[in-house]
Amino acid sequence: MNDISAGNVPKVRTVAVLAATTAIVATAAPYSFAGGSTPQSARSVQKPTVVLVHGTNLDASSWNGVISRLQADGYPVVAIANPLRGLAYDSAYTASVLRSISGPIILAGHSYGTSVANEVALGNSNAKAIVSVAGFLPVKGETTGGLVAKYPGSTLGSTLQKVPYPMPAGGTGTELYVKQDLFPQQFAQDVPLNEAKILAAGQRPVDAKFGDGVFTGAAWSKIPAYDVVTVQDHNIPVAVQRWMVKRAKATAVELNSSHVAPVSHPGEVTDLIERAATEQVSGAPADHMASTGQSYTTITAWAAATLTAVGTGLVVALRRRRRCS
Repeated sequence: MNDISAGNVPKVRTVAVLAATTAIVATAAPYSFAGGSTPQSARSVQKPTVVLVHGTNLDASSWNGVISRLQADGYPVVAIANPLRGLAYDSAYTASVLRSISGPIILAGHSYGTSVANEVALGNSNAKAIVSVAGFLPVKGETTGGLVAKYPGSTLGSTLQKVPYPMPAGGTGTELYVKQDLFPQQFAQDVPLNEAKILAAGQRPVDAKFGDGVFTGAAWSKIPAYDVVTVQDHNIPVAVQRWMVKRAKATAVELNSSHVAPVSHPGEVTDLIERAATEQVSGAPADHMASTGQSYTTITAWAAATLTAVGTGLVVALRRRRRCS
């Protein structure tokens, strides 16, 4: 017979309350109280696009060793054809390319390409980190040329050849080439000589006024900075590079490299770019919320304790009611 007497009703209610409480806690456990999303480890994480900006007297092919490694590891890559006409124009051109890219971006520049990357990062909210390779981490008001000259050691000036060229809007400008016979020792003394000669023959010249452009801000004050310091650099003195790293509090590695580290040390350069991508885009801790710093585990435990306390209170109230009835 399934008849339930009046004296058994509180027991049934007690069981129902405890069951409901347990069900609520179990349901809440996998979710964050910051919007009910699942932990990041349970979702597929989009790899950021790595945007590479080459420097003066080189072209995008100087990144080839880095590009092949990034692509093998599943990263989408865009290597910008930096116009090398001056900071304002080069930055505007590069920014236009970045507007065609959706999702997070890691900006990596080599040499003067880092100057361009700095300006672009200031105006692009998708840029999550900047990686400088034998380059610049400036502040507002500085210039590329001024930073190079901060400490002695650069021998670039004595290797340059000036060549006039017609400017698109009329008039004549001046381009700077590195003399081919001096290029291997100036730029690429740790690259096999036959490869260095190919770089010299295919170099893209830069407008002579490239170093005069004034920086409009410091990207490293807005997004994390990473830096490859090239100890055997004849273009940008290592003292300058170390000084900028210290000022920017950048995550840095030092390589016993010439100026063209993307060519002579593509593996190490790739490693730092991928570290930036992992730490700033793909590697955020899955069990933490940025708004509070509390882990999912902590919040779930709080929810369980609260709901259990509520259930216990209801049980006590029902038992008191039973004694009074």
